[in-house]
Amino acid sequence: MGRVGRDLNELSSVLGTAEQLETAQSAIADCDEVMESCSKGQPDEDAEMYAMASAEKDSSLQAIPSLEDAIVRALLPKDEADEKNVIIEVRAGTGGDESSLFTWEVFEMYQRFASTQGWSWQLLHLTKTDLGGCREAAARIAGTDVFAQLKFESGVHRVQRVPVNDVRVHTSAMSVAVLPEADEVDIQIDPGDLRIDVYRASGAGGQHVNTTESAVRITHIPTGTVVAIQDERSQHQNKAKAMLILKSRVYGAERERRRREADAQRQAAMGSGDRSERIRTYNFPQDRVTDHRINSTKHGVARMLNGQQLLEEFIVELRRREQDESIAALGLASGSK
Repeated sequence: MGRVGRDLNELSSVLGTAEQLETAQSAIADCDEVMESCSKGQPDEDAEMYAMASAEKDSSLQAIPSLEDAIVRALLPKDEADEKNVIIEVRAGTGGDESSLFTWEVFEMYQRFASTQGWSWQLLHLTKTDLGGCREAAARIAGTDVFAQLKFESGVHRVQRVPVNDVRVHTSAMSVAVLPEADEVDIQIDPGDLRIDVYRASGAGGQHVNTTESAVRITHIPTGTVVAIQDERSQHQNKAKAMLILKSRVYGAERERRRREADAQRQAAMGSGDRSERIRTYNFPQDRVTDHRINSTKHGVARMLNGQQLLEEFIVELRRREQDESIAALGLASGSK
């Protein structure tokens, strides 16, 4: 019923916009009749009426492009994964300790943003550093249209700032991968294609982790995908988390393969979306965040990392760009930009 209700709400919204468009078009026709009638009468008597009709017509004409544009965007084909929950993974890159510290800040940014959206957050994996940073981490985010909003976050995020033990600006990087959570309908993994290894966990956790084979490493042999989890004391819990991440990675890779094939077939070079490319820079000295895909810069790095409105503003702009590309690919006319 949740899906049906959502579809009905979307259709109701489109119908409401279509009715507004029809009203505007009817108003233009009515105004034309009034203006034509006034032009045949006495100018002094009909001047005020003519002016009112002309102003109303102009108002309706100005409204029509945005209404047509809204209808076109609402009727665009939807990404099959937009309504899915996600597995979000972060990994430190170049920059040593500074990269690890920034990786942890970005991971927390998504947790805070999830909270503002009313989404649930489940930590799946976390490898912290001695200085409070993070080498890698993963979480499951569940809620309404999570992938639709967070899918644009996949890629390399760069930070420019002065570390506490230096006076020069350092440039570091970390990567984010946002994967739609896979279920049995999306992808089926043959147990025979898996190699499961168990071993003793290492690192913090007390004597228990060094004496029990609770850590799990799962390898999907056909794709070479490997996931290792040792966060939980239970081998079964670690295996469940590893499978959740593994299935989403395999599903995400299959989606990416299909996307690349489709792009090649229609020769649409509208932006690769490659996760290896730098997508955003966080410049602390200048207090700015720049998204390089849409050439958009906003000021307020702290507000961005606090999961406040800046991230949401970027998401709105990126979703609009995605819609613009779909409109161009389908050869549709858009009423406004």
